[in-house]
Amino acid sequence: MRSRASRLRWLIVAAALLVLELLCRTGTISPRTLIAPSAMALALVELLRAGKLTADIVKTFSNIALAGVLAVVAGFALGLALHAAVRVRRALEPLLASYYAVPFFVLYPLLVVVFGLNDLPIVAIGFLFGVVAMVIATLAGLDRIPPVLLKVGHVHRLGALRMALLVKLPAATPQLFTGLKLSVAYAVIGVIAAEFILSGGGLGYAIAYAYNNFDNRTMYALMLLVLAAVTVVNAALHGWERRVHGRRGAR
Repeated sequence: MRSRASRLRWLIVAAALLVLELLCRTGTISPRTLIAPSAMALALVELLRAGKLTADIVKTFSNIALAGVLAVVAGFALGLALHAAVRVRRALEPLLASYYAVPFFVLYPLLVVVFGLNDLPIVAIGFLFGVVAMVIATLAGLDRIPPVLLKVGHVHRLGALRMALLVKLPAATPQLFTGLKLSVAYAVIGVIAAEFILSGGGLGYAIAYAYNNFDNRTMYALMLLVLAAVTVVNAALHGWERRVHGRRGAR
């Protein structure tokens, strides 16, 4: 069933790309609005070969990786702490529910004062976007742990750290993978958007620069690069999740 769903998913994507290609090539969609997917791919190959944007690519994906890792680690730790502190959790749950209504970009001047004029404010925005998704997923996963597993951990006199690593973490894996994927996605959104609006470098800045100069080939090529990279990362996480679930099911 999963293989069929995967094939159907890729078939739908291929069909959509083919339709888009035909609409662009026949002039139904103006090249001023959108270029054909094949033209995007060709422009991307030319950019990568020229190496003009290598520094921007490295900058952006390094910031995304740092923001994503920090969001996942901190989110899991905060989720564990809130799950243990019931009263604090009850007080903070309304804030967590409305967290993504906060316009994080208004914090950029404060982040510059704290971290300076470097990449850290961009990383901080990506972190702020991703961390609460991991917190919420961690809380959901911990809430679903069967009580018998916790009793077994207490019987074996596991400390808080060993209980978290040996019992809670494996039992909450399904929800944690959801949080992991959401945190990475939000980190990408935060970093790219921050570069688009606030930065003087990175892929977000390069896309904005190309847009302001009516350079559709470069703009869509870079957008394709971001989409392809996010798709590959998400597919890798999805494959990892399936392998973990398969091992647990085999046991």
